[in-house]
Amino acid sequence: MWRYLGKRLLEVVPTTMGILLIAFLLFNVVGGSPALAVLGKNASAESVAAFNHRYGYDKPLIVGEGDFFDSQFFNFVKGIVHGDWGYSSELDEPVADIIKRGVGPSLSLTVPILALGTVFALVFALLSAAFRGGAVDRTILAVSTVLMSVNYVVWVLAGQYIFSYQAGVFPVWGCAGVGYLVLPVLIGVVSSLGVDIRFFRTALLDEIYKPYVLTARAKGLSRCAVMIRHVLPNALIAIVTYVSLAIPYLFTGSLLLENFFGIPGLGAVAINAINSSDMAVVRAVVVIGALVYQFVNLATDMLYALLDPRVRLSR
Repeated sequence: MWRYLGKRLLEVVPTTMGILLIAFLLFNVVGGSPALAVLGKNASAESVAAFNHRYGYDKPLIVGEGDFFDSQFFNFVKGIVHGDWGYSSELDEPVADIIKRGVGPSLSLTVPILALGTVFALVFALLSAAFRGGAVDRTILAVSTVLMSVNYVVWVLAGQYIFSYQAGVFPVWGCAGVGYLVLPVLIGVVSSLGVDIRFFRTALLDEIYKPYVLTARAKGLSRCAVMIRHVLPNALIAIVTYVSLAIPYLFTGSLLLENFFGIPGLGAVAINAINSSDMAVVRAVVVIGALVYQFVNLATDMLYALLDPRVRLSR
C-alpha cells in the first residue's frame, strides 16, 4: 500500500503542474489581456502599461529572458507555493485574504448539505432496497422522481417565498448566524435527495442478489441485519466514489445558494469576480477546486483498501 501511495504522490506532481499551466494559459493567454478586461477596451496605453507592470503582466509568459524562472507562469507557481495568489484588481487586496473569508461560509453551508443529504438518502435507499417491489419502495421511488423533476431554482424561489416571505420562519438574506443557514441547507438537501436515493438504491440492489446475501438469509438473519451488516458494507465502494465527487465542491461553494441567500462564500466570491472581470480571484477559485478534486481522488483510492479487503493497492 505504501508503494502505491508513493507512486500516486509522484503522479500528483506532473498533474498539478499541468493544472497550473492550463489555468495560467486560460486566464493569461486565451482570455486575452487582463488589463483590457479590467480597464476596458478604451483604456489608454499608459493605463494598460501601469496595470501590467503592477501585476507582473509585462514579463514574459513562460520563460524569462534574463532569468529563466522570471516569467509570469513561474511567478504564478512560486506565489501559490508561498500562499500568494496575487492581488484582486477589484478589491485591491490579496486574493488569499478573499479566499480565507469565503471558505468558512462555504463550508458551513455545503458540509451540512453533503452530510445530511448522504445520511437521508442512504436511509431511504436502504428502506427502498429492503422492501423492493412493495408499497414502501414504490412510494420512495415516486417521491424521489418528483424531487428530481423540480428545477433547482424552483426549490430556491419556492423556499424563499413560502418560508421567508409568507411564513417568516427563516431569514432570506445574509449569514449573521446559524439561523440564516437553515433554509439554504434544507433546500440543498431536498434538491439533491432524489438523485442520491436512486443511485444508492441501485448500488444496494447490485449486491442484494449475490450468493453471500442468500447465505446470510439462510442462517436466519433478519432483513435489517442483512442490509446493514452485509449489503451496505459491500456497496460502500460505489457510494464512497459517488460522494467523493461532490467533496471538491464543498470548498468552492454553492454558486446559486450563496447568490440567492447573500452568503459570502466562495461561490459568491467567484460570481462577483466574474461580473467585475477580476481574473486573479476567478483563477484562484478554479485552481483550488482542481487541486482539491485531485487530492480527494487520492484519498478515495486509499479508502478503497480499508472498505474492501479484496482491493490490494500494493499490486
